[in-house]
Amino acid sequence: MFLILASLVMAAPFLWMALSSIRDPTELAKVPMPLIPQDLRLENYTEALSRAPFAIYARNSFILATAAAVLNVAFGSACGYALAKMRFRLAPAIFGWMVACIMIPFYATVIPVFLMVRHMPLFGGNSILGAGGTGWIDTWWALIVPGAISPFMVFLFRQFYVSTPSELIEAARLDGVSEFGIYTRIITPLIKPGLLTVALLSFEAGWNNFLWPLLVTTSENLRVIQVGISSFRQEATTDWHLLMAGTTMAAVPMIILFLVFQRYFVQGFASSGIK
Repeated sequence: MFLILASLVMAAPFLWMALSSIRDPTELAKVPMPLIPQDLRLENYTEALSRAPFAIYARNSFILATAAAVLNVAFGSACGYALAKMRFRLAPAIFGWMVACIMIPFYATVIPVFLMVRHMPLFGGNSILGAGGTGWIDTWWALIVPGAISPFMVFLFRQFYVSTPSELIEAARLDGVSEFGIYTRIITPLIKPGLLTVALLSFEAGWNNFLWPLLVTTSENLRVIQVGISSFRQEATTDWHLLMAGTTMAAVPMIILFLVFQRYFVQGFASSGIK
C-alpha cells in the first residue's frame, strides 16, 4: 500500500502535465482549476508543433542522445575493463579518482568546461593559444565531446567487469588472444545488461540535457528539444498549454524507452552490485 501511494505521489506531476497539455488556456487560469479537463483541446499539440520547429529540436536531441550513448558505452567499457581486469600499479588510484569525480556536481565544473570549449585552439577562428575566435561554441563538438565519457559510467562498467570470471581471461591469454580481443570478444559479451543499462542512462542524460546546450548553442539548427520548449515562455507571459504539450511530447519517448527496456535496466543495476 505504501509503495502504491508513493508511486501515485511521484506520478502526480506527470499526470498534471499530461492533463494540462489538453486543456483550454482559459481553463488553466481558473481558480480552482478543475481536476479533469472539461474541454479536451488536442489541437494544443498541433499548435505547439506549428509554433516551434520541433522536428529540428527532436532530431538534434536524438543525435546528441545517441552520440552520448555510443561514446559512453565505447569509452566507458574500455576504461571499466582496464580498471577491473588489467594489472597495473595505478589502477586503484585512478579508480579512486573516478569515484571522487562522481561526487563533484556538474554545476561546479560547467564554467571551466565552457572556457575550455570557448578557447579550443585552432577552432572557430582561435589561434593556437585559443584566443581570437569562438572555439567550439555553437558546434556539434561542443554538444557531444564534453558528454562523451562520464565517471559514473566508468564506475558502473568497472562493477560489471569485476563480476566476470577472471579464469576466462587467463585462459584466453594462454591461447594467445590479444588484450583487445579478450575485451571485445570474450568478456564484454558477458555483460550485455550492463551495456544496455549504460546506453539507456547515457541516452536519457543526452535527451534531457538542458543547461549545457543552452550555454553552448545560439543557432536554431542546433537547439535541442529541452531548450526549444522554453520558446513558449516569454518575458511577460507563458503559453502554459503549449508549454505542457511540448513537455509531454519531449517526455513520451523516454517513458516508452524505459517501459520497453525496464526488465534489462533493473537487471543491469542488480548485476552490477549496486543496492
